[in-house]
Amino acid sequence: MAKDNKNVNKKPKFNPYWVYGVIIAAFLSIQLFSGGFGGSSPKKINPSEFFTYLKKGDVKEVSIINGKEARIFLTKEAMELEVHKKSKPTNLLPTTSPLPNYTFEFGELELFQAKLGEIIDENNLNVPVYFKSEENIIGNIFMTLLPFILIIGLWIFIMRRMSGGAGGGAGGQIFNIGKSKAKLFDEKTDVKTSFRDVAGLEGAKEEVQEIVDFLKNPDKYTSLGGKIPKGALLVGQPGTGKTLLAKAVAGEAKVPFFSLSGSDFVEMFVGVGASRVRDLFKQAKEKSPAIIFIDEIDAIGRARGKSNFSGSNDERENTLNQLLTEMDGFGTNTNVIVLAATNRADVLDKALMRAGRFDRQIYVDLPDVRERKEIFEVHLRPIKQAEELDVDFLAKQTPGFSGADIANVCNEAALIAARNGKKAVGKQDFLDAVDRIVGGLEKKNKIITKEEKKAIAYHEAGHATVSWMLEHAAPLVKVTIVPRGQSLGAAWYLPEERLIVRPEQMLDEMCAALGGRAAEKVIFDKISTGALSDLEKVTKQARAMVTVYGLSDKVGNLTYYDSSGQSEYNFSKPYSEQTAEIIDKEISDIIEEQYDRAIKILEANKDKLTQLAEVLLEKEVIFKDNLEKIFGKRPFEKPELDNRNEAAIVDDNILDTTEEE
Repeated sequence: MAKDNKNVNKKPKFNPYWVYGVIIAAFLSIQLFSGGFGGSSPKKINPSEFFTYLKKGDVKEVSIINGKEARIFLTKEAMELEVHKKSKPTNLLPTTSPLPNYTFEFGELELFQAKLGEIIDENNLNVPVYFKSEENIIGNIFMTLLPFILIIGLWIFIMRRMSGGAGGGAGGQIFNIGKSKAKLFDEKTDVKTSFRDVAGLEGAKEEVQEIVDFLKNPDKYTSLGGKIPKGALLVGQPGTGKTLLAKAVAGEAKVPFFSLSGSDFVEMFVGVGASRVRDLFKQAKEKSPAIIFIDEIDAIGRARGKSNFSGSNDERENTLNQLLTEMDGFGTNTNVIVLAATNRADVLDKALMRAGRFDRQIYVDLPDVRERKEIFEVHLRPIKQAEELDVDFLAKQTPGFSGADIANVCNEAALIAARNGKKAVGKQDFLDAVDRIVGGLEKKNKIITKEEKKAIAYHEAGHATVSWMLEHAAPLVKVTIVPRGQSLGAAWYLPEERLIVRPEQMLDEMCAALGGRAAEKVIFDKISTGALSDLEKVTKQARAMVTVYGLSDKVGNLTYYDSSGQSEYNFSKPYSEQTAEIIDKEISDIIEEQYDRAIKILEANKDKLTQLAEVLLEKEVIFKDNLEKIFGKRPFEKPELDNRNEAAIVDDNILDTTEEE
């Protein structure tokens, strides 16, 4: 039975335009190919043949049409003759007048008429001649209306394209442009994602599950006097799983789920955005209890009045005003919960964020090592894994990775394994995938001179040496001088996942980042442009210490950080010129102090630095074991960390990029 239904659904849908097309095609074919006779066309002859038949007495009558065409009707006796047997016309359509046997066109009417009268008189014939005028009324009407039809058709086509091209019916989107573009999902057929597919995000998942439970069992909460929340806002960095949570809600909720993006409200026509908001909530209330999900709500929810110098965003503000009214206006919506997602909560309007509209803000953070393990287990399901693959190891190798990054790692590892002809994806494939995603594609064929390669080797060896000698610097994993992406060399570290950072930890990291330039100074007594990314990272860290975290004694316990984002639109700094000078001086002093510290460490270990650089030049890639052979065990080796702080390898922020001048 299911098979029959499947085949029935595959049949082409009936379209009324087909009927119109068939009628027009039939009309045109009759007009063009039958010459308006409703059957086979009369046989065409030349005037001399006509005059011959006329002299023999075969012609019954002659009709001259519009002074250009002659239609010949034969007598009954003549039609029995062998020469005229094929001239008998056939009728496909019913007609009241007889059809001619022959037809031909002549030149001058006066000459033809004179010749015709002469032959009739000479042969004493009784052949009447009729003069008629004919017009193709339907054809004339059609040709008159054709320009209007083309203009209206072009207008309909343009309007459909401008309004998105969607929508059914003969009118299409012309009259539906103010309708909501939200897609209604059916949990049985449209969405297969469930909460089982959402790994990690335990706190966020619990809150979202509770919202679904509100709609399934409202009496459980309202019986105690509680009210169902109006909305929940999912906030977090890109790739952390905000939209995935919404998909899980659509798959789990047994209520209608409307999904759309914030940009779907934006249109070139005035008032369309507000109209679509009204229509969306009208549909949701008709199907209540229901859930509305608005992805990237910052497209319409940006704070009103900011940077509005030209007044160009009035339409967006009207849309936002309508959304505010619908969510908690004078007429309150019942059993309609609004879910929204954004990674820019700081730019949203305060009226949108207040309790009564978005009662809950669910922060979706980057996963820790335990949550990363759960995310890996989800994305490894469809992948053929090698037996020795350790998921705990993979979770430790990806600190700071979001759920989307982990999905990309799994996919990239599978592609690398397939590229190498393997039957299963192993540990090394995942390590190569992490290197590929964070550092970029290897470029072993890049042309580098011996002097440049030597400078790169000492630069990276300087990073490795300084980080090995400092207590709070991130432990090293490997150093490479193989060009990858935009970098000519890179040092890969084991950053700890700290919840708070102390000044000594930040200073040690800054000193390790300056180790590359310090090594160039110690060995070559010259510096190069290769430390660009190091200097950028160190400058940002020093500025954050002074202006954000209040870790400078000279500036004091002050911060000039504005979490609301209001300072972005100010033309003045939140401090005086004298304070600006103190800040600049303090940032410079912190960086120069750590640079001098790195130089002293490298001068004290110059022979080991040289030895490490030579090994790096020979092997191009060295690991922790190579450093232990040269420097011995790290004096600050830490015991095994707990799950909260356990971490491993590359931090994108610590990746050292050495660029050519």
